[in-house]
This record gives sequence, structure tokens and C-alpha cells, in this order.
Amino acid sequence: MASIFSKIVAGEIPCHKIAESEHYLAFLDIFPVAKGHTLVIPKKEIDYIFDLDDETLAGLHIFAKKVALAIQKAVPCERIGVAVVGLEVPHAHVHLIPINSMADMNFANKRAVSQEELAQVAETIRKFWNN
Repeated sequence: MASIFSKIVAGEIPCHKIAESEHYLAFLDIFPVAKGHTLVIPKKEIDYIFDLDDETLAGLHIFAKKVALAIQKAVPCERIGVAVVGLEVPHAHVHLIPINSMADMNFANKRAVSQEELAQVAETIRKFWNN
């Protein structure tokens, strides 16, 4: 059964896309920890990040770096925190979260955000995307 992320890749479920390449996709988390919280995934569905082949894993991180730089320009923050949890969706993914302190990485702080706000944040980040 396809994961929710595979359905997003296939266009079956909409997302607030930040960036896309042939092999990777970045989109906003719909229950963000912070404004600009973005998920970066390989388009190929593999459950566990450490089951990715070396080339895909390296490519995921290189793509995530480019996305993180765009987020940091768009969302005022000290850094972009990176987390790999891997339990919530059976599809390898990286969380990019704008942070100013360690406490900002607390996943207990996920919150609902309107589709309008997500669309606005995505548009702002995309302005800084340099593929």
C-alpha cells in the first residue's frame, strides 16, 4: 500500500510544494512544529532512511541543504534544525525546522495551520529556491 507521501508524489493528495527534482520532493508539514517546517523525501518509496542506497541518501541530503537555505532566507531564524524520526510515515523523510533554540525542535508542539497560511509560507520560501 502506498504511503501518504507516495500519494503526494503521484499527485493523488495535494501539498504545499517548496521544491522538486527528478528524485526528490520538499513540501510543508501540514502540522508544523514551526513556521516553514518542511519535509524532504525521496520520490522512491523506501520506509527507513538507512535502507536508502548511498547515492539516494546523499542526494536527499544535498537536496535538503538547498531547501534549508531557501527556508532560512524566507523565515527569520538562527538555524534550520534537521530531524529524522522515521516512525510517523513509512517513507524516508527529513524534517527541516526553523529554530532559535533547542526547545524549538519539540515535536509535541505540532499545531494545526490554515491552508491559506501554508500557501503563503510556501510561496515565500519558493521565492528563495535556487535549484
